Amino acid sequence: MAQVVNTSRAAAETIYPILLVASLGHFLNDVTQALLPSSYPVLKTGFALTFAQLGVLTFVYQITASILQPFVGWFTDGKPQPYSLPFGMACSCAGMLTLGFAPNYEVLVMGAALLGLGSSIFHPEASRIARLASGGKHGFAQSVFQVGGNFGSSLGPLLAAFFILPHGQRGMAMLASLAFIGILILGRLGRWYQINGQRLRAPSKAARKHQEQTLSRTRVGVAIAVLIALIFSKYFYLASFTSYYNFYLMDHFAVSERTAQLCQFVFFAAVAVGTMIGGPVGDRIGRKKVIWGSILGILPFTLALPHASLEITVVLSAVIGMVIASAFSAIVVYAQELMPGRVGMVSGLFFGFAFGMGGIGAAALGALADRTSIEFVFQLCAFLPLIGLLTILLPNVEN
Repeated sequence: MAQVVNTSRAAAETIYPILLVASLGHFLNDVTQALLPSSYPVLKTGFALTFAQLGVLTFVYQITASILQPFVGWFTDGKPQPYSLPFGMACSCAGMLTLGFAPNYEVLVMGAALLGLGSSIFHPEASRIARLASGGKHGFAQSVFQVGGNFGSSLGPLLAAFFILPHGQRGMAMLASLAFIGILILGRLGRWYQINGQRLRAPSKAARKHQEQTLSRTRVGVAIAVLIALIFSKYFYLASFTSYYNFYLMDHFAVSERTAQLCQFVFFAAVAVGTMIGGPVGDRIGRKKVIWGSILGILPFTLALPHASLEITVVLSAVIGMVIASAFSAIVVYAQELMPGRVGMVSGLFFGFAFGMGGIGAAALGALADRTSIEFVFQLCAFLPLIGLLTILLPNVEN
């Protein structure tokens, strides 16, 4: 990996090979993470789990993934740890093996926690590498990095449909080989970062000093709070799709498990497309406009989905996934511009909060589904995009 890029290149040049390798690492990281919720039908049957227990599994995984990320990012802002990337992937590999051989629910929870630990270590440093290799195209770089993760997430239901469903729980242990490949790739990426990181980090120091002179701490604090509220809206809503969309389709339309998994793949694929679109569009027209459209703009579609036919539901899910996914790259880069020089902490905060909201959402919505119904969960979540109105409070910080 160290030979891929000439270290004498100017820091302003976009380093496409590194962006692609970082995106590939994100793909492998997130495909392993996606296998947990995608395997829920198998685990629910095999261990006689309730929806609430499935929600707790997601909660443990995503809270573990979220709670450490800001601290990892804060620490590595001052002391970069290039080889934390393969170490994080090794934790994910251990989590997959634990889930694949778990004899009871308690060990399943341990496997979910290991998966979350691996994700919390991976994201801050990998996101930093994407920004360093961006050459100033920050939204584009964040989208390229993020789309790898989205494609990995979208592949999870397909692997579950064609591999885990036929082979059962042990299929997850065999798929740990994907994480092992990730360890090898991220080891090479870490080596490149070790060689080139100091040179590429230098320009961010001047940018941080300039930004600190233009916005007060109060305005920055309010903006960060608004962005966190938007992340809550986005990921609480996405939790309904990530953990329960296949159950909604099976209950509401009486489709088979495989058909439900394929429909979920359509949603995740649309999320990947939206992620790729959001960053470059934000670079061109402004990230605040993208945030407006991607959160509040899906409201008519979310309100219509619980009342639609199967075919229209699949179409609406694709539109919702594509539009809402365009927000995350814009939100992360916007926050990085609010707090330049703190890329790791910002990335860890928002990736971590996204995982945390997904975990809390999964647990809360699972308990709600047990008390009411899956259909009611989707009807209630349809109103969450209204939180997008808070975007009006964001200052203009476009560079």
